[in-house]
Amino acid sequence: MQNLLNDLIDILKSKADFVVDGKLAKNIVVEKALQLDSEFLQLLLTSDSIKEHFFKKIGDVFVFDKIKFQEFVSNKEFLPNSYTSFKNQIGLANEEGMSFKQNKEVVLTWAYKDCVLEGGQDKEDVKRDEIFYNETLAPNEITRLFEEKVLTNFEKWDKESIENNHAKPVISLDNNDNLLIKGNNLLALYCLQKQYLGKIKLIYIDPPYNTGNDGFKYNDSFNHSTWLTFMKNRLEIARKLLSEDGIIFVQIDNSPSSINESPEYGYLSVLLDEIFNRKNYLTTLIWKKKGNPSNTQQGIGTITESILMYCKNIEKVDVNLLEFKRKYQYEEDGKPYNLEYPVKTNNGEYKRETMNFPIKTKEGIFYPPEGKRWTYNEETIQEKILNNKYVIDEGKFKIKKFPEDYKKGDCKLYNNLLLNEGSLKKAKDELAALGFDREMFDSPKPEGLLQSLINICTKEGELVLDFFAGSGTTPAVAHKLRRKWIAIEQMDYIKDLPEIRLKKVITGEQGGISKDVSWQGGGEFIYCELKQANEIFVQKIRKAQNVNEMVSIYGEMKSQAFMRYEIENFDINEFQKLDFEDAQRILLNCLDKNHLYVNLSEIEDNQYDISPSEKILNKEFYKK
Repeated sequence: MQNLLNDLIDILKSKADFVVDGKLAKNIVVEKALQLDSEFLQLLLTSDSIKEHFFKKIGDVFVFDKIKFQEFVSNKEFLPNSYTSFKNQIGLANEEGMSFKQNKEVVLTWAYKDCVLEGGQDKEDVKRDEIFYNETLAPNEITRLFEEKVLTNFEKWDKESIENNHAKPVISLDNNDNLLIKGNNLLALYCLQKQYLGKIKLIYIDPPYNTGNDGFKYNDSFNHSTWLTFMKNRLEIARKLLSEDGIIFVQIDNSPSSINESPEYGYLSVLLDEIFNRKNYLTTLIWKKKGNPSNTQQGIGTITESILMYCKNIEKVDVNLLEFKRKYQYEEDGKPYNLEYPVKTNNGEYKRETMNFPIKTKEGIFYPPEGKRWTYNEETIQEKILNNKYVIDEGKFKIKKFPEDYKKGDCKLYNNLLLNEGSLKKAKDELAALGFDREMFDSPKPEGLLQSLINICTKEGELVLDFFAGSGTTPAVAHKLRRKWIAIEQMDYIKDLPEIRLKKVITGEQGGISKDVSWQGGGEFIYCELKQANEIFVQKIRKAQNVNEMVSIYGEMKSQAFMRYEIENFDINEFQKLDFEDAQRILLNCLDKNHLYVNLSEIEDNQYDISPSEKILNKEFYKK
């Protein structure tokens, strides 16, 4: 940000009116910008950095963003006290940022809304004071943060390599691969842009709920604001990755938090309205996670969680709710079908005596039950009989209904109450049955729940993304349902749980939904990681057992890490007197979190020891 300001001063100081005593004459500069003064704009275009941040190229023409430029110049003086143009409050505001109580058009505003959290945030991060980069005032830092990262440690796993307990080398990459990626999920999402922009059909995430018990260890003063910024940063890039007919599910708890605040559910709903547009809201699904309430501090226990459902473009989406509400139990010539008892109540305005005709089949003559009528006319039913698309089931006439026979209007029969998709207990039982610690996660999700969500809006071969992979339920279910998938997780347990779980899926484990979908194994996936730079030291600091270990780590950091600052007059004796958590937090703050991973632009730097084969794979992955 300071470099951008210096660039602006350098190009404007040739005109005495624009720079006085080394400082911008803000009023004159803003006035010239708003007037679109040609001489002034010519000066701005001489700087590549100014051109990049305040001009947009359309064809051969550069269009000046005078509003963004004005905000930059006007807000610079306030930078030492705040990275944000928003007040330190959370509430509803109009588009001009003015708070109000009632208005038809509202947006959610909070401290640091117009910022990007510095890299490194995840739900297990050590509590620390956050660094916020303002989108207007610190564009250089954000650009550097979101640059594509080098991918490394590629492994290919299929049934053969799993049985041999040895990964196959990855020879090539394309956007049909199933990917399990280790690294910060925000940065990893930006790495997906070139290959997957507008190509992901379904995103499901189960993020930290910020209840006080879920590991979201962020600055106490702005915990709520930090969570909202954390979510906004990720949801904005997630929307870009969705296909035009794509759908996102965001799961959230709606019970009171242990930090004496209301749940994030309502705020998340408004945030999603803002990012995805209110018209693209589809519904809120309610999942029954347990039978009896346990969190009864408020007198009313919560036994459900909510799943907010949005699409990218309501005009393009074709939600396949039919798959959600029907379970195929029969097949004919390899095609699945359902049995439908084609009757409706015969009362009120629907009373039609002509729909009570007898149906003649070789098995006998059938009438609708008393008080009901046929929903199909005689011609349609005779066509079904002629083509053998019927059966007599327990003495009742039923129609064989194939997928292509359903129409969009049938979707209205579906409801949003998820009672039969499995409970929290079932999810833990499923993990235990696969040999994992059932208590490793507080709130894992059962496979039946993900099966239902994935079946709502995807077909075989379409792409599913989960960037809070956790226990790996989403990719495991997507794999069994023969969807393509990408899963992202930063924590080290990615090797101990999601990866091992997916290997079990490939070798044909029979837990979860396996029997329901006749899963027998098969398929493959590629594991890779964002290549670590400062993240190496982050992991060392987290794993340290005492302050003495951190003294040694600090010595390594001074010679090898990218530092935000070094501890002045470092005194080992004084450092050793610190509480363990204080020492840990201080060392983490010394690291520049913009350098957690190696940027793709540095792939030829010999200090990172990137192999020729990895260079080729990165070139393939990032090709347009």
